[in-house]
Order: sequence, then structure tokens, then C-alpha cells
Amino acid sequence: MNNNLSEQLASPCVSICALGDDEICTGCYRSADEITDWFLASTEEKREIIARAAARRDAASPFRLL
Repeated sequence: MNNNLSEQLASPCVSICALGDDEICTGCYRSADEITDWFLASTEEKREIIARAAARRDAASPFRLL
């Protein structure tokens, strides 16, 4: 896997940094560990973090499709 700068993923942080009781950020839906690990994560690990955060966001949305 090519892990050069052009392939680097931007942080999903939206500058609303507040962890809920479940240790999930209310802004980007990453866990505290995922936030901490982001800068050392490989591109593939970052994609997995983004996917988990998106699933959390979708599950939390009152407007999701049933």
C-alpha cells in the first residue's frame, strides 16, 4: 500500500471537541482512543476510524432512514 502524502487522509475533526459519557466526541463521533491514535494511524487504520465514526453518527441521527 502506498502511504505517501498525497494519500494522507484529513482529520475528521469539526472543532466541536467534547466527549460524552461514552467517551465519544459529539463533533466527529470518534472515540477518545481513536482521536489519540489518529496521527500515528496508517491510511487504512484512518479509513477504519472514519467508517466507525460515520456508523456512530448515523446511528445517533434521529433523521436516519429506517
